[in-house]
Amino acid sequence: MRELVFALEYRPGCNRVADALAGHPDARVRSLSLHATADRLWRVDHATGTPAALDDLETAFRDADYYADCLATDDCGATQTTRVLDRDGDTLVLYSDWERTPRCASVPHIAREHLGEGVLFETRHESRHYTWRLIHSGTGDVGAFFDALRAAVGDCATTELLKTGSTSATDAGGSDGTGSAGTGLSPEQEAALRAAVEHGYYETPRETDVGELADHLGVPRSTLTYRLRRAEEELAKRYVAEERLTDAAAGV
Repeated sequence: MRELVFALEYRPGCNRVADALAGHPDARVRSLSLHATADRLWRVDHATGTPAALDDLETAFRDADYYADCLATDDCGATQTTRVLDRDGDTLVLYSDWERTPRCASVPHIAREHLGEGVLFETRHESRHYTWRLIHSGTGDVGAFFDALRAAVGDCATTELLKTGSTSATDAGGSDGTGSAGTGLSPEQEAALRAAVEHGYYETPRETDVGELADHLGVPRSTLTYRLRRAEEELAKRYVAEERLTDAAAGV
């Protein structure tokens, strides 16, 4: 099996969910389940944030002119239904059902066309940065997939490849060019982390902020924020796992 991770960076006014998240930097949306057939898509999403952020996200999902995952730049005539499955404090769970038309396009449907029908999907949406993780058989044409994806998003979003390779190699930070052995980080995440350290981002008080660091690296602020968060998450999980192994070996 192969893993493909990429991100769409939406421009303002192109995606209602991205616009809602951009107004609430601490809010997040991640998929719990996502399934697509040739003409339909079902998904369950888990959102976290302040009550105001969840209000805006619910509105973006339920009242958008067209389905949030549709890559069409205007109303394509699709039928969509979004329902709230659960809302409690700072969490919101949404169920969406989308029936597409011939004018519609989406990441899952483009993936089905170029990577095969047995593709698994996982998504994370933070600010304007929409990250997709696809697990596929490896028999499809990844280049054709990206060409079709870029054509579909047009000027509404930029695409960035974050990771590609076998699932076993990339999960371990393998040596296939997608990450450094032993770190589990992609080259982009490593570069972001190194720059943050070198420019004093982790000093107290900080010697630079995310905006200045993003300008130095020549990437959008939300892209840099995503890379740092994922790098910090990976290193934190690895540290805790190693501590547990050490404790187990010591009989603690």
